[in-house]
Amino acid sequence: MFNDIGPLELVTIIVLAVLVFGPDKLPKFIQDVTRTIRKIREFSESAKQDIRTELGPEFKDFEFEDLDPKTFIRKQLDNEDLGLKEIRNGFDLKKEMAEVTDAVHSRDSDASSSSSGGRIDMTKKPEDSGKDGPPPFDADAT
Repeated sequence: MFNDIGPLELVTIIVLAVLVFGPDKLPKFIQDVTRTIRKIREFSESAKQDIRTELGPEFKDFEFEDLDPKTFIRKQLDNEDLGLKEIRNGFDLKKEMAEVTDAVHSRDSDASSSSSGGRIDMTKKPEDSGKDGPPPFDADAT
C-alpha cells in the first residue's frame, strides 16, 4: 500500500503525528484508524459478495480486478484458448524480412537479365509515334 514511501518520509510522518495528536492520544488515534480501515474492507468485501450473488452462477468467476483495462487485456492475451502464444511464437520477423529481401533482390536480378536491360529510363522523353508537331490548340480548354 505504501510502497513508494521511504524511511525518511515515514519518520517525518511519525514525528508530525506525535506533534499534532500528542504522545497521549496517538495510540488511541492509531487504533481508531485501523478499526475504520478494517470496517471499510469488510464493507467492501460484503458488497463484492452481494454483487456476485446477484449476478448469478454464470458470473461465478467474475473478478473485480478484471474491470481494470490493463488487467483484462493481459488476462485475455494469456488465455490459452485463443492460441495467441502459438501465433506469437510462430511468427519470426527476421525470417519474414529475409524472405521479402530475397524476393526483392531476385526480382531485380531477373529484371536486369532480361532483354533491353529491363529498366525504364525516366530521364528520356517518351517517343511520340506519328506526331511531329505540338498538340492542337483548344480554345475552350483555356
